[in-house]
Amino acid sequence: MNELEQVLAGDSAHTPPAEILDGLEAEAAHRVIPGAPRSIYEELWHIAFWQQITLDWVRGIETPYPVHASAGFPAAADAAREPWELLCQRFFATNREAAAAALDLGRLGAEVRCLSRPGMPARVMTVREQLESLGAHNAYHFGRIVLLRQLQGLWPPPSGGFSW
Repeated sequence: MNELEQVLAGDSAHTPPAEILDGLEAEAAHRVIPGAPRSIYEELWHIAFWQQITLDWVRGIETPYPVHASAGFPAAADAAREPWELLCQRFFATNREAAAAALDLGRLGAEVRCLSRPGMPARVMTVREQLESLGAHNAYHFGRIVLLRQLQGLWPPPSGGFSW
């Protein structure tokens, strides 16, 4: 396991995603906390959304960047179609793919086109840079999920995790 894989799926600078999501029931994941802009479900859906786009770009599929930021979060219909358990399965499946890409040392230096906001030129990054960006993005949103769990009195998770 290398550090990039750890950042994406393991125990690097933060609690691993599997521990952060451990023991969360659908009701708590969908609970709206007063003053919080998103639920845990919405945060994880957003992580999975960008994780898939990253994987597409790494594979050379030029998936368009969303026209509006709201497209990166679930609408009510999205949440109705994808129960919490299925969202978790989708996240972990693409997370394993991202972690596997981090282990493909021969591809980490390959350049890929990453589309930008409408009207902006596409960016060219290495696979490593794109995966590092995904790791930073995921860590930010998983930090929000930890805070939402704390506000609900659901932290630390059953498997452990830091309480500070």
